Amino acid sequence: MYVDLNCDMGESFGHYQLGNDEEMMALISSANIACGFHAGDPHVMRKTVQLARQHGVSIGAHPGFPDMMGFGRRYMNCSAEEIRDYILYQTGALREFARAYQLDLDHCKPHGALYMMAMADEKIARAFLEGLAMLDEKMIVFALNGSAVAWLGEKMGIPIALEVYADREHTEDGSIVLTRSGPTISDPQTMAKRVVRMVKEGKVTTPDGKEATVRADTICIHGDTPGAVELTKAIHHAFREAGIEIRSVKKS
Repeated sequence: MYVDLNCDMGESFGHYQLGNDEEMMALISSANIACGFHAGDPHVMRKTVQLARQHGVSIGAHPGFPDMMGFGRRYMNCSAEEIRDYILYQTGALREFARAYQLDLDHCKPHGALYMMAMADEKIARAFLEGLAMLDEKMIVFALNGSAVAWLGEKMGIPIALEVYADREHTEDGSIVLTRSGPTISDPQTMAKRVVRMVKEGKVTTPDGKEATVRADTICIHGDTPGAVELTKAIHHAFREAGIEIRSVKKS
């Protein structure tokens, strides 16, 4: 049994340093790289692609709303045309950095508010997927269980990897609770066991004690969550004990 382990990367910009890219890149199989709208800049994008290549990590675009002030986590009212153009602009830019290092862009995962809105709203999901398909209709898309992006993407023939989260709470329908920052990780071993259960049993307990059914093709850990490195190491240990191999969705 195998599963992908992904992390949002390249979210520093200018003089601002965010996340734990150096440590996290050595522990994951897929990197979602910010493309300059919610975070990141050209210099950081290049360095993050280079770092991923050094570690043999699969790279993907992590486009968001043009909202550095709010880190892309503020909901915006955008037309379908605007969303398609945002996806083309950001993903296309990262693709050229990847090509400069003889790498392919393997996947795409929208960021923050754009992610949550696309997962819940068919019109936004379609605009996002149409924009991506204009670049590469076979690029893998990370999407929540039961989301508009998941079922519409499959209908459009776009490959989908269903995503769950190691450092976020899940809702009964398989979605997540969007927060401005993740919880401080005080018990990484218990959280790692929860991840193993999602992978092996397809189950996760919600904050109100209900059981949600999920499929875990890829597991997300936010690099800027306090304790993320310790949690990821705990997941590695728990996976070894459970016989789960970490492998990018592109190689699966």
